[in-house]
Amino acid sequence: MKNEVIYVEYDVSSILFAFMLTVFAGLATGVGSLMAFYTKQTNKKFLSAALGFSAGVMIYVSMIEIFVKAKDSLQAVHGSEKGYLYTTVAFFGGIFIIALIDKLVPKAENPHEMRDIEDLEEAKKARENHSLMRMGMFSALAIATHNFPEGLATFIGALEDPAMGISIAVAIAIHNIPEGIAVSVPIYHATGSRRRAFKYSFLSGLSEPVGAIIGYFLLRNYLSESMFGIIFAIVAGIMVYISLDELLPTAEKYGEHHIAIYGLISGMMVMAASLVMFGGA
Repeated sequence: MKNEVIYVEYDVSSILFAFMLTVFAGLATGVGSLMAFYTKQTNKKFLSAALGFSAGVMIYVSMIEIFVKAKDSLQAVHGSEKGYLYTTVAFFGGIFIIALIDKLVPKAENPHEMRDIEDLEEAKKARENHSLMRMGMFSALAIATHNFPEGLATFIGALEDPAMGISIAVAIAIHNIPEGIAVSVPIYHATGSRRRAFKYSFLSGLSEPVGAIIGYFLLRNYLSESMFGIIFAIVAGIMVYISLDELLPTAEKYGEHHIAIYGLISGMMVMAASLVMFGGA
C-alpha cells in the first residue's frame, strides 16, 4: 500500500505560543548573568539541585514522551518495523549532531566548563584582557551554536504539545542560567563592564528563538507526519545528550552527588505528574 504524505499545519496562535516559550528559555542566559553581578557567591547546592532537576525533566520527557511520539508518527507512515528503525536512527543522529558541535568547541572556551560567581572578584586583582575577552566571546559563540538545536527542540515540542513545550522550555531555561554565568564572568574580567558582559550573555541566548525561526521556515513546507517524527526523534537525542554530557556533570561539580540525584528524580517525578495530569502518552 502506498503511503500518503499528510502535511501538518499549525495556526498563528500556536506558532506565537511556541515562539514565546523559546524566547523565555533562551533569555535565561541573562538571568545567569544578573546572578553573577548581584549575588556575592554561588549558591552551589541550589544550582546543583536545579541542574539535576532540569536533567530529570529532559531525560524523562525525551524517553517517555518525545521518543514515543516520534515512533508513533513514523510507524503510522512507514509501518511498525521501518518506523521503529527510523526513530532509532534519528535519535542517535540527534546525539551525533550535538556531540559534533561540542567536539568543535575548544575545551578552554567551552561554556560547559564551570565558572563561579566568585571569579568576578579576581578581575579586581589581575586582568588578562585579551585572553579573557577571547574566552568570553568564544563562550558566547559556543552557547549560541548550542542554542540553535535547543531552540528548535523547544519550538517543535510546544507546537505539537503545549504542556510538553512548557516543560521543555523550563528545563532548558534552568540549564541556560550557568551558561549565562560562563559568558559574563570572563567578559567582565576583560572589560570591567557589567553592561557589556550582560549584553553578550543576553545576545547568546537570543540564538535560541533565532534557531527556532530558521528551523521552522526551513522545514515548514516539509512538516509531514514523517518529518515530524524524524525531528522529534532527533530532538529526543539532543536532549538526552545535553542531560548526560552537560547538566549532570555540572550539577555534580556544583554540589554533592546526592543533591544532583535528588534533583534528577524530582525532575522526573514532576514531569511524570504533569504528563498524567495533562494527558501525556
